[in-house]
Amino acid sequence: MAETTFIHLTDLHVGNPAVPDDHLFSDTSATLGRVLELIGSIDNKPSFIIASGDLTNRGDADSYRHLKSLMAATDLPVVYALGNHDTRPGFYQGMLERETDLDAPYDHEQVIAGVHIITLDTTTPGQVGGAIEPEQFAWLEETLDSHPDLPKLIVAHHAPVLGDTVPWDHWRTIEFNQSQQLAALLKGRNVLAILSGHIHHDRFSVWHGIPVIVGMGQHAATDILTTDVLRMVEGASFGIGTIRRSGLTMALVPLPQTRSELNRYDLSKLRQKQEAALAEAAAS
Repeated sequence: MAETTFIHLTDLHVGNPAVPDDHLFSDTSATLGRVLELIGSIDNKPSFIIASGDLTNRGDADSYRHLKSLMAATDLPVVYALGNHDTRPGFYQGMLERETDLDAPYDHEQVIAGVHIITLDTTTPGQVGGAIEPEQFAWLEETLDSHPDLPKLIVAHHAPVLGDTVPWDHWRTIEFNQSQQLAALLKGRNVLAILSGHIHHDRFSVWHGIPVIVGMGQHAATDILTTDVLRMVEGASFGIGTIRRSGLTMALVPLPQTRSELNRYDLSKLRQKQEAALAEAAAS
């Protein structure tokens, strides 16, 4: 196959300019505008953009309309996934101008430049962590079989659990048992990578032979040097993917940043509570 270049965005967290938002820690509209300018300057024009969730910060329809206006700056096809900050009704109404089945998961597929892109809606309304429902697994299996000859990218806001035990910070991932089920389903399916976000830092892993690419995104960065405190600092980046016959390469484009603190959450009490619950479940 010929080389194919694409862009990976995530955690755009675009806000509605008309509504103040204390939980928006940077000017995400300006950041996205700058990112789109940089994408437009790439000599080897990409074939498509993937935006892997948390498209808006509050999930209201007007925020999606604002996002839609910002994305009009690019003529590239854009593949959208939903994240925990998104809402299905807001996305459908504001981005797609759709007024039916507003609570349905936004699972979809398309083939662009010889790449089969499969997007899973891992959101559960009202929850932070990710999940895949049985109906979605059935859809995914059928969809994987529809283009068996094509290389595949899986887009999901939440990455799967990487380890072999239930993590205490389960809200960062797809539910553990569902992650295991996903691994079995994707085995031998010519999956180039899973593209995700949610945790706000760049992270590359190999999971059961499949690269899992997590992007920092365009809102804020998680300081991974701390543990009991979730410290959010200034930072943003986007990824450039190149698909060759030999596989996938990802390169990162960091934006200028100071890593100054934007917000922090104390995780120690949450960790203790979760560990106690896991111990109780194991004992029973």
